Amino acid sequence: MHCRSDIKPGLWNFAGRSCWPRTVRFVMKLGYLPNLAAPKTYHEMLLWRKIVDRNPLFVTLTDKLAAKAHIRSACPDLALPRTLWSGRDPADIPLELLAGDVIVKTNHGCAMNIFVADGAPNRGLIIAKARHWLRKRYGRRNGEWAYWPIVPTVFVEERLALSGARIATDIKVHVCGGVITRAWVEDKTAGRSLLLDRDANPLPGRDPDYPREDQAVPVNARLLDYVRQAISIAPVIAGNLDYIRIDFLVTDNCLYAGEIVVYPGAGYGTTNPAFAGEIERLWRLDQSAFLRRRHKGIVRLYADALRARFEN
Repeated sequence: MHCRSDIKPGLWNFAGRSCWPRTVRFVMKLGYLPNLAAPKTYHEMLLWRKIVDRNPLFVTLTDKLAAKAHIRSACPDLALPRTLWSGRDPADIPLELLAGDVIVKTNHGCAMNIFVADGAPNRGLIIAKARHWLRKRYGRRNGEWAYWPIVPTVFVEERLALSGARIATDIKVHVCGGVITRAWVEDKTAGRSLLLDRDANPLPGRDPDYPREDQAVPVNARLLDYVRQAISIAPVIAGNLDYIRIDFLVTDNCLYAGEIVVYPGAGYGTTNPAFAGEIERLWRLDQSAFLRRRHKGIVRLYADALRARFEN
């Protein structure tokens, strides 16, 4: 069922001017005009989330430090990389921390990581780069609003010895309303990946990041054990969210919590079509924070019409 066309202008007025630049960017990235009023595809639903669904919990989950506290509360027995120091000025990082193997990060964006080993890179470079990141308001270009309220903070985290080229480095589990859709295993060291179903069975087909057949992660008992662990833990962390991705880190001896991802690929990342199709089948927008709330006026009419899609 489609939303009534007569309420679409109300949605645009409700969502505000942010619709237009986000829609233009969507078309430039993905090549088609999205149906924001009644989203159906994986990417349309992510765009809808960015523009319409302002769930306050998304800010907590997007903040890398606050997300750790959320994970610790939900799964106290799950290992987490230790935070060794945090603060607002990277010049305050203790000298002894930068003499070892650590990661310097900021909490309010992606790809803001400095891998430190044996005192390199030097302290001055670390301070300059971290201060540059702290001045940035991440997520503006792609409309990832949940980053914007985060108080930028720099922190130092222990550097795990990931099990790349032996097992894998990352496991990413997609959850819709407490139901696992699929899992994606990545070995960043070897440049390989693997898709698995909700029962940890390897799936045929590849993904756009590692498309060749020789880029499949070899299946072994230890890998499948880790995937089963991740699949059992992810819904506990996800709670009742309509859709979320829970990431894990793999070492030789332990599965660690990684990040919680509200906007995978900033809303534009490509994936295996069958993988995306399963998310589309299970992602119910009526379980979103926006449709769980009561609204007034034209917004109420829109919300009622969108809910009706899931009642038939």
